[in-house]
Amino acid sequence: MGKITVETCEIEGLKVITPTVFGDERGYFMETYNYNDYKEAGIDMEFVQDNQSMSKKGVLRGLHFQINFPQDKLVRVTRGEVYDVAVDLRPGSETYGKWFGVLLSEENKKQFFIPKNFAHGFVVLSDVAEFSYKCTDFYHPNDEGGLAWNDPEIGVEWPIPEDMELTISEKDQKWPGIASLKK
Repeated sequence: MGKITVETCEIEGLKVITPTVFGDERGYFMETYNYNDYKEAGIDMEFVQDNQSMSKKGVLRGLHFQINFPQDKLVRVTRGEVYDVAVDLRPGSETYGKWFGVLLSEENKKQFFIPKNFAHGFVVLSDVAEFSYKCTDFYHPNDEGGLAWNDPEIGVEWPIPEDMELTISEKDQKWPGIASLKK
């Protein structure tokens, strides 16, 4: 392997990946994805869709998930910096409702692997951020689910400076708390 370093997280299934970056006076080169390296690291997925978004400082997106067509995601930031969060929604999981966050930036070049049945979101900490991700299933617009980004039962500790004004979509402001999922 050698081209990527994979860190496991306290929530099983989540992984932070750091690629090997080859740099010199001209700039740098890195592989952002190599099926063989990821397979060896236990991420043996067929990604079928790549997405990219651009957001301004203070934009908070999430916490989103697909209900009937869940997606594994491999996310990274190509410009700027975000704090990225995943919340475990796997039925029967010992860490159900727990969250994990990681700083992703163009500088650290880290990637975050989020398995199916996790809610996902991020907040932009830089002036602008470009966010890129691979998915193992296609987006189904009628299959969206979400949780309140500030649900106290989940308790995400977003690193939001006091002077930062948040921009949250109308849809994301209306998601319920995790208690709405418990049956």
